[in-house]
Amino acid sequence: MKVKDGICGFIVGDALGVPVEFYSRRELEEDPVVGMRGHGTYDMPKGTWSDDSSMTIATMASIVEKQGIDYDDIMKKFCAWADEDKYNQYYTFDIGNTTSRGLRRFKQGSEALKSGGSEVRDNGNGSLMRILPLAFIPDIDYETVENVSGLTHAHDRSKIACVLYVEIAKSMLENDLTIAEHIKNSVEKIKEHYKNNEELDSFKRIIDDDFTGEIRSGGYVIDTIESVIYCLKNTDNYRDAVLKAVNLGGDTDTTACICGGLAGIYYGYDAIPIDWIEAIPKLDKVMSLCEKFEAYCDKD
Repeated sequence: MKVKDGICGFIVGDALGVPVEFYSRRELEEDPVVGMRGHGTYDMPKGTWSDDSSMTIATMASIVEKQGIDYDDIMKKFCAWADEDKYNQYYTFDIGNTTSRGLRRFKQGSEALKSGGSEVRDNGNGSLMRILPLAFIPDIDYETVENVSGLTHAHDRSKIACVLYVEIAKSMLENDLTIAEHIKNSVEKIKEHYKNNEELDSFKRIIDDDFTGEIRSGGYVIDTIESVIYCLKNTDNYRDAVLKAVNLGGDTDTTACICGGLAGIYYGYDAIPIDWIEAIPKLDKVMSLCEKFEAYCDKD
């Protein structure tokens, strides 16, 4: 079940990164993450997922419930996560600034598709971290991916990053290629589709396949997608890919979950260390949602 492969790979990466979010690369070089930890940054139990997984689960729950993409309902479910602790294992303990502003505008009466921040400052990774479910939907189009990003992150830079990520995931779902080939083919599609958009310049390192400079792993959307591609291209299994992502430091949970989603699809559920899976409370409920989501995606 490919949905399970990707979503479990995603959540495991998230949980690996939560305890060390905001740790520096140097700190993690001295004490690298090698498995599931507890406490740390947020003092949460081992196996806790973050806002990344909660918003991904909320997106899936909305699509299953509505049997399609309902932007208004997705935003309502995001608000239920932020305000009512839904889609968490315990409670909401982290929310990005751009996401928070978007949800606030929605609650104040803004239309769902007009709630997202569209300024340059709004290019955090908060929509990239929740876009993976759309890759499993047959014939998903770029406009829909852009719209789902735009619920909170409406700048073209964030939208293009989300489309690229979904393209890579779809390539992995549909084709038997190497990771490098999946990325290259997806980049070519993005280059063609957005050839007249000046924001494509932000993706120059990815387009040129040039990661010789510093790999930055903070919350900026371009840094995140670059880090994920770097980790995938420089490892050959799920475990090493997500650990490489976590140990870059910075926005560890988001880099690792986004990397883990693709690595889960590519290497499969059985490649995820079983002790990591078993360390995550309430994952059985996510598994059930994955089955319902896959049934929705297969209905046609």
